[in-house]
Amino acid sequence: MNAPLKMNTERDIRRSVLPSGLIVLTERMEHVRSVAMGVWMRAGSRHEVAELNGISHFVEHMVFKGTRSRSAQRIAREVDAIGGNLDAFTGKETVCFNIKVLDEHVSTALDVLSDLVLNPVFAAEEIARERGVILEEIKMDEDNPDTLVHEIFTQSFWRGHPLGKPILGTRETVRSFEQNTLVRFFEQRFQAGNMVFSAAGNIEHDSFVELVTRYFGSLAPGSALSDSAAPTVTPRINLRNKKSLEQVQLCLGVPAPPIADESRYTTLLLNTILGGGMSSRLFQTVREERGLVYSIYSDLAPYRDTGSLCVYAGTSSDRALQVIDLVMEEFRRLKSEPLQPGELRRAQDQLKGNLLLSLESSMSRMSNLARQQMYFERFFGLDEILDRVEAVTEEEVMAMASSLFQPERVAVTLLGRLDGLHLNRNQLVC
Repeated sequence: MNAPLKMNTERDIRRSVLPSGLIVLTERMEHVRSVAMGVWMRAGSRHEVAELNGISHFVEHMVFKGTRSRSAQRIAREVDAIGGNLDAFTGKETVCFNIKVLDEHVSTALDVLSDLVLNPVFAAEEIARERGVILEEIKMDEDNPDTLVHEIFTQSFWRGHPLGKPILGTRETVRSFEQNTLVRFFEQRFQAGNMVFSAAGNIEHDSFVELVTRYFGSLAPGSALSDSAAPTVTPRINLRNKKSLEQVQLCLGVPAPPIADESRYTTLLLNTILGGGMSSRLFQTVREERGLVYSIYSDLAPYRDTGSLCVYAGTSSDRALQVIDLVMEEFRRLKSEPLQPGELRRAQDQLKGNLLLSLESSMSRMSNLARQQMYFERFFGLDEILDRVEAVTEEEVMAMASSLFQPERVAVTLLGRLDGLHLNRNQLVC
């Protein structure tokens, strides 16, 4: 076993590597009574072949349906008995199984979590039942217009690439998953070289690593999966009529830097100024001054080798083009006009506050540890992050806006009762 390394002095972060290759990360938080633990896979839906789209999410569901020694009901009862919170999620580039408990219940929590991750049985009758659950989940997302317009936008934006495929899969792929397919997929993915185990809270590193070694020592070594080729953006104008909706849902976006790009703090501040809160330009202009929307915001979706910056709004059909015009106007102003006095300062303070507040809980610190390992292979002290935010200049924000907001790279999806609405590339000049 590699000797644990103290990563920095500001945060009490330590890292060990088990003989199998499993990376174990801890951050000690002596002021809390909780411990959050997460098993992270370094692969998500973008690592699936087309015919298996949605299988990562299906397997995530299935591990909760029983192991060699525990039924689904027993898993639930054991976690409830210690007041724990057991959960999981699937993303484009990762899958996570996590649990949060009081520090006195760490051993019990590790026992349950390891059993889930290492010993699922994939019973045929449970697969049939869970297939129905996930098909209902797909329907639920299709009935949620905010979720649906983002899904349609993503599929069009990264058309033909696994990153554009839905995390849940499709009705056809979900119906096709059988026991042998799920077991084979599980055996290929759930290997030490493709996993990171992170924990944060009131724990001591060495004793925690001993527990992890006891429960996860049987993991096959394996290796991390390689990413598929970076996607090519397809900046289409996509109009989707859905007469059952009262509003037109709008998603408008451009390519953005990947997650580890050196300019990421500039991009974060640009997003904050544009649509990152109630004081942002889009909220103030489109909602407060014009009264055209209830909800409008911008959001960054960074991945390992690409990313997007998207604006979302919901409005009536006769106002949709006016909203788009106002978004384009803000794009132009960010490229060509100096920021307003105090605007960058407010955005920096807002972003710093958000970053600090996001690290207050053991669960968020656990997630932060794993993501920094997977994407950066190093750990950032809070002072370093805040200094990087402070170092961004107005000129850098304007330069980033000029780089991102190019008319030929703008993609738009409109969903709703369009009533003959038309949109062409000439209306996306910025």
